[in-house]
Amino acid sequence: MAEVTPSGSGGPIKLTGPTRDGGMEIRGGIGGITFQLEELVGGAEKLDLLAEELTALETEVQRIQNNLGPYRLDRAVAWMDAMSTLTRSGAAIQAVRAELQAISSQVRASKRDYEAAEAVTSLFANMGIPSVADFEHVRLDDPLWPDLRGMDLMLRNVVKAKRELLGIAEAVFPALKPRRIVVDRKESLPVDFDGSPAALLERARIVDARGPGYIEVIETVSGGQKAYVVVIPGTQADGDVGGANPFDVAGIDEAVGHGSAEVNIAVRAALRETGAEKGASVVAVGYSQGGIHAMNLAADPLFRTEYDMKYVLTAGSPVGGIDPRGDVSTLHFEHRQDGVAGMDGTANPDARNRVTVTLLDQVRTPEGEDVGLGPGHRLANYQAAAGLVGVSDDPTLRHSTAVLAGVLGAGGTATATRFAMTRTPAEKSSAPGPRLQPGQAPSSPKSESDRQVTTGKMQG
Repeated sequence: MAEVTPSGSGGPIKLTGPTRDGGMEIRGGIGGITFQLEELVGGAEKLDLLAEELTALETEVQRIQNNLGPYRLDRAVAWMDAMSTLTRSGAAIQAVRAELQAISSQVRASKRDYEAAEAVTSLFANMGIPSVADFEHVRLDDPLWPDLRGMDLMLRNVVKAKRELLGIAEAVFPALKPRRIVVDRKESLPVDFDGSPAALLERARIVDARGPGYIEVIETVSGGQKAYVVVIPGTQADGDVGGANPFDVAGIDEAVGHGSAEVNIAVRAALRETGAEKGASVVAVGYSQGGIHAMNLAADPLFRTEYDMKYVLTAGSPVGGIDPRGDVSTLHFEHRQDGVAGMDGTANPDARNRVTVTLLDQVRTPEGEDVGLGPGHRLANYQAAAGLVGVSDDPTLRHSTAVLAGVLGAGGTATATRFAMTRTPAEKSSAPGPRLQPGQAPSSPKSESDRQVTTGKMQG
């Protein structure tokens, strides 16, 4: 298909893979292969319409030829000139029509070939059979932690059994099971907020520093319209697993195995307490575990019934298998050395509304700092990349950040309200319901309606 173009129309039609902007690889969005194929197929449909019009024109030329009647000696020159012109015109129209139909057919064939290749790749991946390219990523780095693609490769088959594995883990360690979350409003304060990707990740850093179990809801106003940003921190490993903090290690179990059912309910309560009206526009941002919760919000039908999720930003989060509704735009930051982002064993899809920025630079844990989950997983790396995205000239990134700006406006003073989220003690929790997949609604609306927001004393 790459060499097929209408005569004299310019260069060949070509598909482009992930683009590079400095140390960033950009996949998906309006520069992604999926979007390119969608646009080409849309063009092919227009070519089909043009071909139909040309077919009708061919028929009209043939009709005019037939109406010329038999050859007349007294008008031989004029008759022959007319017949010759009509014949040449008919042949030219036929050639263009056939060419347009051929291009349309090959565009569609190219799309089928791409989809077939993707299906084969997915089949081998699901069978645990790596590609040659996978092996260059299976390496150990500072601090002996598999990188993004290596983690994807190792966990491809494991994640297929995640429900069974998590069920076993919860049976052995009941504290892992999700429990009701009490939402306690703590403080509201004005903040300078420009609504950029860098500003969103800075809020993730700030809310994590506020203390364990906190989230933040930021109210912005642009053009008289309010929008809300939900900021969710990453895993906070201090303290007992399955204790009071819903973002401890047990929070990963809820996010991955239960679609963040309890966290979703708590976030909705926090939005209501902030004053967000039904149908309000929402942006969600999360780092690591927080990114999984943020994506699960976008996939939750109960949340979508109440609020209009517009945009999700994640950093270092394994979210390839979570499918938000089609009109939610997402921006995902990953690092080549970040194995955490590959823990779902699933690459983020190349889709029109999903952009993945993979950082390619080599990083190491700064001297004197805890190695944690590896140097690539540090929030500071993603914050630096978010700053570059905000000023990038890449068309895909510019489009994605424009969508975000369309929701949050140009920035200025906003109001940040912080909530302490507390998981109720195990002995006070009701019996656990059926396990939920991301986006699946809880089966007991009554239990959700009984969950009230506890408003704490306002602090400065």
